[in-house]
Amino acid sequence: MSILYVSPHPDAFPSLRALIAARYGEAGEGPGWGGAHPRICLQPPPTSRTPFPPPRLPALEQGPGGLWVWGATAVAQLLWPAGLGGPGGSRAAVLVQQWVSYADTELIPAACGATLPALGLRKLDQIESAALGALGRALSPLEEWLRLHTYLAGEAPTLADLAAVTALLLPFRYVLDPSARRIWGNVTRWFITCVQQPEFRAVLGEVVLIPQWAKLAFLCLCLGPEAPAPPKTATQLKKEAKKREKLEKFQQKQKTQQQQPPPAEKKPKPEKRGKRDPGVVTYDLPTPAGEKKDVSGIMPDSYSPQYVEAAWYPWWEQQGFFKPEYGRSSVSAPNPRGIFMMCIPPPNVTGSLHLGHALTNAIQDSLTRWHRMRGETTLWNPGCDHAGIATQVVVEKKLWREQGLSRHQLGREAFLQEVWKWKEEKGDRIYHQLKKLGSSLDWNRACFTMDPKLSAAVTEAFVRLHEEGVIYRSTRLVNWSCTLNSAISDIEVDKKELTGRTLLSVPGYKEKVEFGVLVSFAYKVQDSDEEVVVATTRIETMLGDVAVAVHPKDPRYQHLKGRSLTHPFLSRSLPVVFDDFVDMEFGTGAVKITPAHDQNDYEVGQRHGLEAISIMDSRGALINVPPPFLVRLPGVWRPGREPMGRSKDVVEPLLRPQWYVRCGEMAQAASAAVTRGDLHILPEAHQRTWHAWMDNIRDWCISRQLWWGHRIPAYFVTVSDPAVPPGEDPDGRYWVSGRSEAEAREKAAKEFGVSPDKISLQQDEDVLDTWFSSGLFPFSILGWPNQSEDLSVFYPGTLLETGHDILFFWVARMVMLGLKLTGKLPFREVYLHAIVRDAHGRKMSKSLGNVIDPLDVIHGVSLQGLHDQLLSSNLDPSEVEKAKEGQKADFPAGIPECGTDALRFGLCAYTSQGRDINLDVNRILGYRHFCNKLWNATKFALRGLGKGFVPSPTSEVRACQPGGHESLVDRWIRSRLTEAVRLSNQGFQAYDFPAVTTAQYSFWLYELCDVYLECLKPVLNGLDQVVAECARQTLYTCLDVGLRLLSPFMPFVTEELFQRLPRRTLQAPPSLCITPYPEPSECSWKDPEAEAAMDLALSITRAVRSLRADYNLTRIRPDCFLEVTDEATGALASAVSGYVQALASAGVVAVLALGAPVPQGCAVALASDRCSVHLQLQGLVDPARELGKLQAKRSEAQRQAQRLRERRAASGYPSKVPLEVQEADRAKLQQTEAELRKVDEAIALFQKML
Repeated sequence: MSILYVSPHPDAFPSLRALIAARYGEAGEGPGWGGAHPRICLQPPPTSRTPFPPPRLPALEQGPGGLWVWGATAVAQLLWPAGLGGPGGSRAAVLVQQWVSYADTELIPAACGATLPALGLRKLDQIESAALGALGRALSPLEEWLRLHTYLAGEAPTLADLAAVTALLLPFRYVLDPSARRIWGNVTRWFITCVQQPEFRAVLGEVVLIPQWAKLAFLCLCLGPEAPAPPKTATQLKKEAKKREKLEKFQQKQKTQQQQPPPAEKKPKPEKRGKRDPGVVTYDLPTPAGEKKDVSGIMPDSYSPQYVEAAWYPWWEQQGFFKPEYGRSSVSAPNPRGIFMMCIPPPNVTGSLHLGHALTNAIQDSLTRWHRMRGETTLWNPGCDHAGIATQVVVEKKLWREQGLSRHQLGREAFLQEVWKWKEEKGDRIYHQLKKLGSSLDWNRACFTMDPKLSAAVTEAFVRLHEEGVIYRSTRLVNWSCTLNSAISDIEVDKKELTGRTLLSVPGYKEKVEFGVLVSFAYKVQDSDEEVVVATTRIETMLGDVAVAVHPKDPRYQHLKGRSLTHPFLSRSLPVVFDDFVDMEFGTGAVKITPAHDQNDYEVGQRHGLEAISIMDSRGALINVPPPFLVRLPGVWRPGREPMGRSKDVVEPLLRPQWYVRCGEMAQAASAAVTRGDLHILPEAHQRTWHAWMDNIRDWCISRQLWWGHRIPAYFVTVSDPAVPPGEDPDGRYWVSGRSEAEAREKAAKEFGVSPDKISLQQDEDVLDTWFSSGLFPFSILGWPNQSEDLSVFYPGTLLETGHDILFFWVARMVMLGLKLTGKLPFREVYLHAIVRDAHGRKMSKSLGNVIDPLDVIHGVSLQGLHDQLLSSNLDPSEVEKAKEGQKADFPAGIPECGTDALRFGLCAYTSQGRDINLDVNRILGYRHFCNKLWNATKFALRGLGKGFVPSPTSEVRACQPGGHESLVDRWIRSRLTEAVRLSNQGFQAYDFPAVTTAQYSFWLYELCDVYLECLKPVLNGLDQVVAECARQTLYTCLDVGLRLLSPFMPFVTEELFQRLPRRTLQAPPSLCITPYPEPSECSWKDPEAEAAMDLALSITRAVRSLRADYNLTRIRPDCFLEVTDEATGALASAVSGYVQALASAGVVAVLALGAPVPQGCAVALASDRCSVHLQLQGLVDPARELGKLQAKRSEAQRQAQRLRERRAASGYPSKVPLEVQEADRAKLQQTEAELRKVDEAIALFQKML
């Protein structure tokens, strides 16, 4: 067996790294060698077991006498190979390896230097500020990277996060106090997110961050008088002398000023008019609702969501841009571009939307706007769900809180009036939120599932299915809520696994109730002294036991075939039955059978013909038991099941007559539709789950014992004729359905052969499951069962987009009911997006305080504002404080104003097929900064275009220069724009939203703003008006196409900016949202030659910027000399030298002739394998100072290279060290040697400059 040797010290972070990797390996594909998981040993390995002593822990022995691996990096990679993020050489794996290398070479030395003195493991050899400065420099790249990333590589922890987090454990425990953590906010957020992952917590436990007072104590310990100061070097003494000299001069100057008479009093300067906070810039011009916004004024200095988002949505709605009829005589008019129809997953009417809804609507609206801009007849139909259980619970709580009444005291009709009143008050909030999100829904077609039109469809569907025998009445075991007094479907049940004794809050009890206690007891074998021991966590159900089951192959009980047991409290004989469902290895191998109160037991009872005896009524009180047990005690006679419902009650399986839908044939049809390819489910990974669920489907219980919902149109029949015996509830023959009571009466009279006047009807008090009406939504909103223009045009729909968590509860039922009732699929494609979680990967929960209202992200909210929302919610007072703590931890300063566009863009950028989304609001804020970049870029461009600019009638501008050629950078930016258009359309078609957002973000930020606009400044200010005009036309094309590309994600800011651009023609559409989306056929400007030339320019620019940063030449424009290997590269470099000068803020950029010497005093860097960059440093830097820094760097690199060489030369290295570790060592050595060569070249350079 393999053994992992680790240090037992709680701060031994290399060992902790290995242990966490082992945890991930256990939860995933296992260790890299394919064997069993290693045993953990908290001590060094015995020297007798090792061929040579491993230099440090952790160490891994792969079996006695097997391969030895040591060092945290190698061991972690071997224990958790999946942590690489992908196959070796892939982009993800390379990124992981880069961060792991950074953690090993940069983070660990800096972290130890700043922290080990606190642990007494190292003397303080430098002042504390210098140590923290080194740590800060190491953290800077992390802080910048994590500004827009949740993890270092990908959307889940990898070996990169593991290496970096464990490297920073010591600083976060002993150095980085609250003030420092505020500086490194992104790093802190990421660190906390990682250490709260289950695998980290299993090893680290609760990681306690250092409080402020502890940091002060640490500084006193390290810097107190007892701490011996290290001897100072001559250089340090010289610096201190200079500081003392400067201090003396300053003190002398102060003394002289004090001796002079005070100056005459100056008049106070008038207070400068400060810049208005961009966060509160508002649109104040009077614009009646529905009128177009006035954009004729001057643009504000910076982007402000409140200013930008004002007035646009009412104008869009008033103009009818969101209607499929817009620009057409009717929706049925032929459209060669096609039809796009999608219905919204109707949100519950129970209050307000959360970020999960925001994600759904951001994706759906982006798709809708894209299809609309492509010219398709587009309908996105809104609606709202009545949410039977959730709404009734909310209104009942409100009724009790405000009036002290229960619904039963109020009565059914009066209670329903209260629900409708509440719906009118709260229902509009959801639609208001959807409008604030910019959702381009056709509000004239909005539907509520309790509207007359949809209610008629529900009645029609029930009656048809009941007449066909698809809906039937039966007494079966159901999930029952004793608080709601209703059956509950699986979707309303939260399962909670109990590992032992657990105290849970149960409605109706002040004290918590005990669950999860396993109780064993014995049943005696009849006519024998022998006993059979059984165990249960629900001891009260033994009063309903009717048998004991054992496995047919269990040798312990073969002699009991045909025997029975005696119940100790009841005159009941319990037969011993043999059934395969029993696990022989669990407990005694004997299981008590209670068919009326357990699903498995119910199925056993059905197979063996056992009686189901109910011992509990709908309130949870015991019935059908001897008198001593007729009580209802907290925690004893309450059900002991683990599922928890919406009401927080514990669900009890009870036998009740209910209405069911036969799903077998419908499920087969739905499964076959996917197999044939008629219905596409994306991502395709969900198709396997779809088939598995359809193949194992059970009949669907659709009745609920509620008052709010669609009352079941079924009637119990009583016949006033002695020839007809009275019926019983479970007997389906005595139930009829009808679209009205009169129709039901006619059916009953015909069924029983009597006149209608002898029929008495009693309508079922129950209502239908909410999912039944939701399953009809795609066609009920279009007027089914009546024929209409909308139904003929828009059914079947094009797409159903929703979260994968309701694939079966909603999507499957829509498909089954659609095929059954209309003969057609309700849609042709299903796209399932991921589930939104908080930044720590936790499910959104009100009790955790991490449920976020999208409007709070759009407008911003203070921490106190978040607290106030909890007080107005339905949370129990005990949960409010817990939720407040969660809010305080996640949003200590509240949520900043991000705006709708940033929220939408961020949510779509997060979306990755098949993965949950750990949403960090700080990343959304980063996209608000992107909006500001768009704003400033367009503002600059409008100034550059000038007031008299007239765009050409088409986007082709090749004729604007003599010879028909644009400048190189014009050709390049149009080529890059072509690529952005291609990737955007391709991404939308494949539902690859991150690919679309990345392409658009990269074009605007890294290509248009960072490169093209910078290169354009000297052109627009130059004397060549022909070149300038061509540049203006290209710039306009970039803005026009770029804004159209972004419009589906960012409708508000793009509309605002687009309306400020001049139009190409007078016939241009009035709004960006109905302007054609850019397509590859329109933007066919791919130019590989221009891209190759600009790639060289950008490579040179990066090299120059790197050298300037290395030598701190931030305010100086040094000259640059380019050394090339061939004439072609020289010509290309000469062509782009002007762009390099503008982009790199360089002085003269000159290309050296082939073989010409490089000027003295230059630093060198490689731009490519054919071009070297030489930056003139002579007279700009201090050679002696730079030499000192380089020599120190050289010594450290030499030590690292020597360690790697010794390791690779060790005996047995080629055969015992895994190949991937050898490859990593080889790459690290090559990198270190290349760095050494670079340092040596720089040393030689500065020695020549002395």
